[in-house]
Amino acid sequence: GDLGPFNPGLPVEVPVWLAINLKQRQKCRLIPPEWMDVEKLEAIREQERKEDTFTPMPSPYYMELTKLLLNFASDNIPKADEIRTLVKDTWDTRIAKLRLSADSFVRQQEAHAKLDNLTLMEINTIRTFLTQALDHMYKLRTNLQPGESAHSQDF
Repeated sequence: GDLGPFNPGLPVEVPVWLAINLKQRQKCRLIPPEWMDVEKLEAIREQERKEDTFTPMPSPYYMELTKLLLNFASDNIPKADEIRTLVKDTWDTRIAKLRLSADSFVRQQEAHAKLDNLTLMEINTIRTFLTQALDHMYKLRTNLQPGESAHSQDF
């Protein structure tokens, strides 16, 4: 697509891939998203710990963006180490909740689940386990039901 022309010293929004490419060539300075702030991330982490359900995240790609920006532009992000720790803590809390939810889902032999406020990356971490568990539950249920040919015949 068409991007530019860029004027030196003026902030401009560009796709992440371009921002990282320009940063690697030392052609720009990255400005982190508004939510990538220590105070805001602390509030998000605390809210996630308090709530039983999943809270909305500031970005559907919060983990991916954090990883990319901190790997390629940590010198442009104030308190980068604290931000990395806060995002990791939030991720760990959410994954622990997700595992507990999945365990409860399987134990209660539910047929469907509602996954509000989960990101695609979080869903992908549990996808394999959940699909295999549902497959095993289906096989067990079909084996417990009497078969069509199980009727006895009189000779």
